[in-house]
Amino acid sequence: MVSGSASEALAINVAREFCLIPGKVEIRRFPDGEKYVRVLEEVRGGEAVVIQSAYHRPDEFLFEYFLLVDALRGLGVRRVVSVIPYFAYARQDERFNPGEALSLETVSKLIEIVGTDILYTIDMHLHRVRSLADLFKIPARNLSAMPLLGEYIKRSYALQRPLVVGPDEEAEQWARIVSEVLGTDYDVLQKKRLGPEKVKIETRTARLDGRDVVLVDDIISTGGTIAEAARALRDQGTGKIIVACTHPVLVQGALPKLHQAGVYAVVATDTVPSPISYVTVAPLIANAIRGEIGL
Repeated sequence: MVSGSASEALAINVAREFCLIPGKVEIRRFPDGEKYVRVLEEVRGGEAVVIQSAYHRPDEFLFEYFLLVDALRGLGVRRVVSVIPYFAYARQDERFNPGEALSLETVSKLIEIVGTDILYTIDMHLHRVRSLADLFKIPARNLSAMPLLGEYIKRSYALQRPLVVGPDEEAEQWARIVSEVLGTDYDVLQKKRLGPEKVKIETRTARLDGRDVVLVDDIISTGGTIAEAARALRDQGTGKIIVACTHPVLVQGALPKLHQAGVYAVVATDTVPSPISYVTVAPLIANAIRGEIGL
């Protein structure tokens, strides 16, 4: 089991699930900015698990991944099982103007070409693409960290008549999963136009009446969508608002923005290391790859 520089801590946690130590990899940068990658383990004829997320500096981390897999192939590894917890470029899944790069398709092809045999992602942002089977010719599976987030919230907060809410229809799948863990109902916010320039955001069916709300989504980037949703929920008389996401990208002052909008607490996983990465996805990854690598 090896990792790139984006997921060293996560790889250690996954290795601990198997009572192992991650393989040694040397990664450094040449004076001209190029990356140097060397695998310092004997892997010929064996299987390798590669863990490398692609957050914040996706171009660098993805290229590092390509070099790492190619180095393993050069050492004679029999099979590469890869985990890319945060999969960059997933939102660029369609051409809207002539000449645009279809980045999701390009990255997917490169992952295959470099020598990946099996791929796992976590709560990948699939919008216009129905499943990973539509992207990859290799076996690929999208895992979900939402049950782990739900269990953490259940243990950590004494919620009063909780309601799980997705900020939009795309997030309904996440809201459903977390609601099952919490044993409660869920809803999704929708916008109702009240006039040419006035829009009201409210739940589809649920009445809040002081209920605590768990607001869930796959990614928090700038925090704008979640902050808008939190303000709308506060206006409708909610109790505490707990925000949960898998990927805490957190740019442009996202966390202060959420707290200013009335959010009580924000919880995320370690697919992207952050100050709110309270939930590790290591058990999720370990359970997924256990059958693949015979451990």
